[in-house]
Amino acid sequence: MVYLGDYLGFGADVIETVDELLTFRRNFIARPGVEVDDVVYLRGAQEEMWQKLLQLQFAPNPGEVLRWMLDHGIASTITAYGGNLDEGMTCVRDGILALTRWTSQLRQNMRNFDGHTTLMSVLKHAAFTDDTSLLFTHAGLDPSRPLSAQVDSFWWGSSAFATIDAPYSGFKLVVRGSDRKHGGVAIGPYTATLDSGSGLGGTLTAACFGSDGSILHLLEA
Repeated sequence: MVYLGDYLGFGADVIETVDELLTFRRNFIARPGVEVDDVVYLRGAQEEMWQKLLQLQFAPNPGEVLRWMLDHGIASTITAYGGNLDEGMTCVRDGILALTRWTSQLRQNMRNFDGHTTLMSVLKHAAFTDDTSLLFTHAGLDPSRPLSAQVDSFWWGSSAFATIDAPYSGFKLVVRGSDRKHGGVAIGPYTATLDSGSGLGGTLTAACFGSDGSILHLLEA
């Protein structure tokens, strides 16, 4: 089971969402025959922003970075973990020491929620099946680069994803969970996009894939 990222950000239920991820994992791996590594969480754009936010004091232009993050949905995560947006902007103006105290408090607040920090520390860039037939990413990849050189393409995507017209690096199908253009669920011969606008007024999509890349079951809720 692969979660495709963006558990944080947007909406008021950040804490409840992460709690549900952890609860479901515990129940799932308790089933007979299920191994611990049968559940994989990918790093999404929101989780990448959160990690960068916790190191904001090291950014050369923290004010611009914070404003960009706020424009892209990080505000609800800051609020969920007890942060104050106005205080954050004040700390940016006050300098590195004040900003370090602010981000350190956010980090500590997250530790107060059981399992949340641990979950953020085990997020994967990508996942693939044992037979290397299916590749799962958050927002896609750049087909001109090898898997080891995708860097930010995993969580910010690539416009070239739509041009994939052959198996990428031997994988029969590349599955992504986020389309920056929010084009909806799209299934092609070599790619699949499972973004139905969850968190932005749309539904949450889950799919069960066969080893040949075919969709055995599609759920939207």
